[in-house]
Amino acid sequence: MSDWDYSIAEIGDQLPPLTLRPINQDDLVLYANASGDQNPIHINQNFAKKSGLPNVIAHGMLIMSYLGRLLTNFIPQSSIKNFTVQFSNMTHLNQQVICTGKVLEKDSIDGKEVVTISLKVEDLQGEKKIIGQAIINSDL
Repeated sequence: MSDWDYSIAEIGDQLPPLTLRPINQDDLVLYANASGDQNPIHINQNFAKKSGLPNVIAHGMLIMSYLGRLLTNFIPQSSIKNFTVQFSNMTHLNQQVICTGKVLEKDSIDGKEVVTISLKVEDLQGEKKIIGQAIINSDL
């Protein structure tokens, strides 16, 4: 965990970004094996090309997991009460993505600090891959 503290963060504060290395074939195979998602569009280049893609694409849930890592780098997992996303664009092989978060709202409900964080995954060209939101409670 870092020194970023969501309990004292203010609206507009940014989480330190998480920049990942480019997605490679090994990442996709490892995720496919771990998740059980063996859809050939993620692991078989010939199948992906026959489907009209230039190559395989990353699993959306793999990219979402990077947002989860962004959150848990700074926030205890037990404090994450809601985590939702919308998938915007495919993440292609060899693309590098950056995960970011920004405090949208902050409230105190029943003695608990409630923080709403907007989330985003983009490639280096700024194309959004995922947008989302997390609701964080602390027992302050």
